[in-house]
Order: sequence, then structure tokens, then C-alpha cells
Amino acid sequence: MHLIRLGGISLNQTPLDWDGNRHRIRSALSTARERELSIVCLPELCISGYGCEDMFQSPGVLRTSWEVLQEILPDTRGLIVSLGLPVRFESAIFDAVAVVVDGNILGLVPKQHLAGEGIHYEPRWFQPWPKGRRGQLSIDGHQVPIGDLRFDCGGVRIGFEICEDAWVSDRTGAQLAARGVDVILNPSASHFAFGKDDIRRRFVQEGSRAFGAAYVYTNLLGNEAGRAIYDGGVIIASEGKIIANGRRFSFADMSIAESVIDIDALRVTQSKLSLALSSENNSGECVVSQCAPKVLSTHHAMTIVDSRDAWEHGDSVKEEEFTRAVALGLFDSLRKSGSNGFVVSISGGADSAAVACLVALSIQLSIQELSRDEVVFRLGMTHLADD
Repeated sequence: MHLIRLGGISLNQTPLDWDGNRHRIRSALSTARERELSIVCLPELCISGYGCEDMFQSPGVLRTSWEVLQEILPDTRGLIVSLGLPVRFESAIFDAVAVVVDGNILGLVPKQHLAGEGIHYEPRWFQPWPKGRRGQLSIDGHQVPIGDLRFDCGGVRIGFEICEDAWVSDRTGAQLAARGVDVILNPSASHFAFGKDDIRRRFVQEGSRAFGAAYVYTNLLGNEAGRAIYDGGVIIASEGKIIANGRRFSFADMSIAESVIDIDALRVTQSKLSLALSSENNSGECVVSQCAPKVLSTHHAMTIVDSRDAWEHGDSVKEEEFTRAVALGLFDSLRKSGSNGFVVSISGGADSAAVACLVALSIQLSIQELSRDEVVFRLGMTHLADD
């Protein structure tokens, strides 16, 4: 048995909140180290924030994102971490993941498929990375591999599907499976919608089965930029089974899910699958590090961990999702805008009554999870009325 511990940590980030975003990432990495995780997946564009919109085109945003990444490197000691940020390469800007291993940037993987429907407008700011292309990014006097890469960390092979990469028919995971990856990480910024969590769970579970890999999905959390609410779900699957679920709609800055996987068992499964081996010239597509994930003793055998709240298994999931999504959205809107409260126009009708109830539930649910003192602190208020 070759047992390692991996996990995903969802984060409640804010676009262009450089100090806050850096602090929350550092806190997440500290938590990962305390829990003895070896491989950590953080959400898509977690350094800059996902909702920067046209500011992604700003040289200052690109430069500061890279500077913040450099500042975080010491906090990754002993860890293998995915950190999302916008990156300029040649004449285009890409939605990318930096793979950081024990304080060193091993390489950059850009997103291959962009979300351009509904509320998503990624093709306005980014270019899709061409399948199979690889290059070298020259920055700050260093050469960093960039492109359609996989990573070998002490013999454990890691690849990426970045959010939309897993939602398309031509999933990048199929090519990764043909190149023998053991772990697929999916850093995402996938907005909440009714029934969407079930779809995510299916593609994570099916991905782990079809690709013969452990699969870690990590989403953003909260009302990140005002236009969308993210439920913060973390899902981990291995060999076609979901083995860990994180809590959704948390009022905390982060939500974590973790599990132990057996690399040897995964490779036995891979050998039984009818995977079409890649016939491409893959010279340079695997970046190697001698830093290996910590191998656990056999008493750490895999167990299924479900950290979801009880309502997730109840008969009113849709109603609960609506209430908790709006409550979290209102709470984040209040604290991130620096407002001192809400003004609700009461007409006596169902709509205004529902809004009043949701505002009250936002405060009640946040106090239940965080405590009254913490809510007062987060909202920047002197007190909250008892009623």
C-alpha cells in the first residue's frame, strides 16, 4: 500500500483584495499542514479573485498576482499546492494554475476550455490554451514551464482539469489518463444553481472511475464579487467512489475536505482499464520533482468522510439550498460592501416578507456557525440587536 493524504480547501475570496486573499490562502495552507495533507487543491483564480472582469487585462493585476504568489511560496513548505492566478504568456492572458512544491514553482497549467455562457464571460478576458502545447514563461529572470503539463512528484503523477475542462465532452482528463496520472485536481469557480451539485458529484465520481485516478474538486465559497454565489463544495473520489464531501454554504473563510488514497490500488485499477495510450510526442510534458508526498502508515486506511450538513440528506434540499445561498450572499454583500445593515421596504406582500425573513436568517445562520462576537467583528459593527 502507498497511502497519501490529499484534500481540497474552498475559500471565500474577494477580487483584488490582495492582503485578504493572501491571508486566507496562508491560513488554508497552515490548516493543511496541521492536518498532514500532502496534496492541496485550492479554488480557481484564488490569488486574484475570479470576478476581476476587465481588470484581468490590467498589467498591474497580472504583476501583483505574480508578486503575491511569490510571497506565498514559503508557506507551501512540505506541501504540493495548486494556486490559481491570471498569467500573460506571449500575446495572450490565461486562466492558470501554478503548481507549487515545497516552496518552488514547478510549472503553470492554463485552462483549455473557457466558460462563455450564462453569467460567465471568460472568453472576453482569457484565451483557451491549445491542447498539447507547451512552452517556457520567462518572468523575473526565471524560466517556468507552462502548458499542457503533468507533474511527477516523487513518483506520484498529478494532472489538472480546471473547472470548465471537466464540463465539456472532450474532457482533458481523458488525455491525462492516457498519460498515466494518479491524481486529478480540479480548481473551480462554479456558481451555485439548483441541482448543480449533483452534476458535479457525477462528473467527479465518473472521472475517478473512467480515468483510474483520485479526483479532487474544489470550489469557491460565498458571494465573491456580487454577481454570483458559490457554494464552496469540495468533493473527493477514488476508483469510482466518492470518499469525501466538504460542507457547503459555510459562513467561515474556508471549508475543507480530505481523504487518504492508495496509489498502488489506483495503479492496479489503471492496469485493468482499456485506456488508449497517448501516441503524441510528449517530450517535456512531464515536470519532475523529487519532493514526494508523505507516505502514511497502513493504520491510516481510507475511510469515507461526509462533512455535509444534515439538511443535504433531507426531503427539502431545494428549499434549503435557496435559503442558505441567499443568506450567505446577503451576509457577504453586507460585510464586503462595508454597509451597516439592510433597508427593507415592507409592503405587506409575500415578496417583501420573504426578503425580511432572508435577511433575518442570514444573521441567525451566521451566528449559529460563527458566534455572535465573530459576526459582529466580521460585519464591522459595534453590536447586534438581540431580536
